[in-house]
Amino acid sequence: MTDQAHSPQHDSAPRAAKDWVSILSRYRASTPSRSLFELGVTIGPFVSLWALAWWSLSYSYWLTLALSLCNAAFLLRLFAIQHDCGHGAFFDNRTLSDWLGRVLGVLTLTPYDVWRRTHSMHHSASGNLSRRGIGDIHTLTVAEYQAASPLRRLRYRLYRSPLVLFGLGPGYLFFLQNRLPLGLLAKARYWVSAMATNAAILAALGLILHFGGLAPILLIFLPSTLLAATAGVWLFYVQHQFETTHWEEEADWQLHDAALHGSSHYILPGWLQWLSANIGIHHVHHVHSRIPFYRLPEVLRDHAELAIANRMTIRESLRNARLHLWCEQRRRLLSFAQARQNA
Repeated sequence: MTDQAHSPQHDSAPRAAKDWVSILSRYRASTPSRSLFELGVTIGPFVSLWALAWWSLSYSYWLTLALSLCNAAFLLRLFAIQHDCGHGAFFDNRTLSDWLGRVLGVLTLTPYDVWRRTHSMHHSASGNLSRRGIGDIHTLTVAEYQAASPLRRLRYRLYRSPLVLFGLGPGYLFFLQNRLPLGLLAKARYWVSAMATNAAILAALGLILHFGGLAPILLIFLPSTLLAATAGVWLFYVQHQFETTHWEEEADWQLHDAALHGSSHYILPGWLQWLSANIGIHHVHHVHSRIPFYRLPEVLRDHAELAIANRMTIRESLRNARLHLWCEQRRRLLSFAQARQNA
């Protein structure tokens, strides 16, 4: 890495989004020892907490449940590492990244090759109104909502409700939807990915059932997985669902503009940023997805313009959760009430 990458840059004029790609390419190289360290300090506590929770079954189910909920944080971080593997960012060796991702996919209940493809589609079409539907939170425009039938409006309001998005949705996504390569049914490799992951998950659950009965599944596996899934869905939601996000029709859509301006910079306490593997620095990730997660803070230190862009606090993210419709005239995400007033 060059010294220029280490020197903070305070630029007077904002750069064009596409210019950041070449600038940020200086940060794309991973460090194998650092990657192994990050994997070790995540998988180690995850396995240890699983073992401790299993041991505690003999003493207190409440203690077991508490430990399993704590372990959800490390399961979330394992998913973030799997996410980096999917982008070829965790190791420069693509084969090594892919096989690590496949193994982690068993723990996260996510068929790696299926997810990598749909997530790539999300990156290549984020913010494009003409290419919604795979790997994103479904979003209607105000005009589409107003032109919809009453039944379709009701379905959309139910889908966008917190009960569905963050209550029923995560369990459905990770326990049911991930079991089939939806959207990629015609490709044999994605069936292999899904079915191999399913078989490995069933084998692991079978071993747990054989040696521990239902208690470890009900009090360790299910709570930790559900909480990690819910946290993951929330993080994915706030990364692109905020008032000043970026949507365009195909004719006006530009990949790099959508990446930079349509992704948030989620400001989290240090410990939450660590547990989520810096995924809140999402605008930088979307501009250059090959940057390892542990180098994203380095980018912000060196580039003040990116450090202040698209900042969203936790309080602001909670307010943004009530915004559901994209207004093409105001170029804002609006609530249902605001869309009604706007009409």
